[in-house]
Amino acid sequence: MPAMIIYQETAPIPALRPWLDCVWTCRVHARGQPMAHQVLPDNCIDILCQDQQDASFAVGMMTAPIQVVSCGLVQTVAARFKPGAAARFFQLPLCELNDGRTDLQQLWGRDLAARLGDALWTQPLPDAQRMLILQDFLLLRLRKIPLAPASGLALHAVALIEHAQGALRVDQLAAQLHVSRQHLAAQFRQQVGISPKLFARISRFRAVNNALKTLPAQADWAQVALQYGYFDQSHLIRDFQDFARASPQAWLARRR
Repeated sequence: MPAMIIYQETAPIPALRPWLDCVWTCRVHARGQPMAHQVLPDNCIDILCQDQQDASFAVGMMTAPIQVVSCGLVQTVAARFKPGAAARFFQLPLCELNDGRTDLQQLWGRDLAARLGDALWTQPLPDAQRMLILQDFLLLRLRKIPLAPASGLALHAVALIEHAQGALRVDQLAAQLHVSRQHLAAQFRQQVGISPKLFARISRFRAVNNALKTLPAQADWAQVALQYGYFDQSHLIRDFQDFARASPQAWLARRR
């Protein structure tokens, strides 16, 4: 059998829609040679539960792309938090999760993580039922952790950056929220994971990346940079090198 990936995502249940972007499943068949695929920074945090050794873990905010290598048959059921929403489910500064994976046992305790693993993998279940099980456990966690008073500032800042597709300076953002840049940055690192400036850079990169399918094969990158609020073309090129490890033109060709 040739190596393949079967990926499916669906909307979360209504009670979790303020917090989750989606729930998703993935089946990787990589018999023989390992399969690798690149994952780009997306300003989101995910919880992944895999059937291999009952692995359940959170993947923190990414500041650079990563190569995910899979071997054999791997089944995953996962939840992707909306930008800035994961703090509602973890009792630690989210900057501690950046660019890594942290076992759910460490984040939620051995008992809850073990119960989740047993519920997901003890018996054969359809993917739709596994996604519901994971969401049931997220609801349990949601009810146990009170909403932090400071989280409103970070969530408001995230909403403003997302609305502007990253084309918003941090000093302008702080002024709109009537706080200092230092206070905003501290709250952002704790409640979101990375700095507001880096969050805005990734938001802007994502906006350009999502628009690539509408661009001609030989795009006018200076015009694209201007359209998406970059200071100049060199800043656009830097973001593609940092977040995709390729030039914009090379990445465009790869996406086609």
